[in-house]
Amino acid sequence: MGLIKAAFGAAGGVLADQWKEYFYCDSLPENVLMAKGEKRTSKRSSNTKGSDNVISNGSVIAVADGQAMIIVDQGRIAEFCAEPGEFTYDTSAEPSIFSGSLGESIKASFKTFGRRFTFGGDVGRDQRVYYFNTKEIMGNKYGTPAPVPFRVVDNNIGLDMEAGLRCNGEYTYRITDPILFYKTLAGNVSGNYTRDMLDSQLKSQFLTCLQPAFAKISEMGIRYSALPGHTLEISEAMDDALTRKWSGDRGIHIVSVSVNSVTISPEDEATIKELQKTAVFRNAGMAAATLTTPYL
Repeated sequence: MGLIKAAFGAAGGVLADQWKEYFYCDSLPENVLMAKGEKRTSKRSSNTKGSDNVISNGSVIAVADGQAMIIVDQGRIAEFCAEPGEFTYDTSAEPSIFSGSLGESIKASFKTFGRRFTFGGDVGRDQRVYYFNTKEIMGNKYGTPAPVPFRVVDNNIGLDMEAGLRCNGEYTYRITDPILFYKTLAGNVSGNYTRDMLDSQLKSQFLTCLQPAFAKISEMGIRYSALPGHTLEISEAMDDALTRKWSGDRGIHIVSVSVNSVTISPEDEATIKELQKTAVFRNAGMAAATLTTPYL
């Protein structure tokens, strides 16, 4: 009975997989970075018993704005598309009698039937569609748990010291290389790959790169108190610092960095004020103006 059941299962599966599929993905929310594509069927559809991970020849795959799509065949990326529109998949390993020459399709279907019979009626193949969220991912908050060294330079008073700086704000990023993102992070997930699976790692690396980025900002002569007004320079500096870790290893690109508040330790602030006061007294004219008491 096992062979008979396998034969019935193989025949039924092949026939069910003859229908062309329509793959579509609704707009992905900010918390979803990658989602497995699902076949679209309505209540009136006859295509309700096809295998989940089989794409029939001639199936249509739609890609919307803000999305990219890959087709994975037997664990290998077979197709990639980052352009909005509808596309026909015509190189599938699962033939359909509704596509191409009827005679050739029937022959191919019988070959598929034979292959499935050897797998006990199961498909023996895995084909998947994945959609990527290529929109800007916003609302990633950060805050420095410990002071970050920031070089404070003021040539007018001869000031050159490192201060412990604390700051907080938000950063945004975007998936720019979906293939690399899939290979290194989200490969072959059964459902959605969400940002919470990645957030802690990104935030840790972001904070690690703050120090070299701030060093670059300091070399530009930007004061720590003026950091909130130089988000473009900070974004570029962070992008340079994170190029290998994010772009090179994960296919992610930082877009913008905002700074909400910046503070330094009371000790460093007191030191800076004292040095500024000393510099004032070194200037004879300013010192005289400071020490002169108005005559009444």
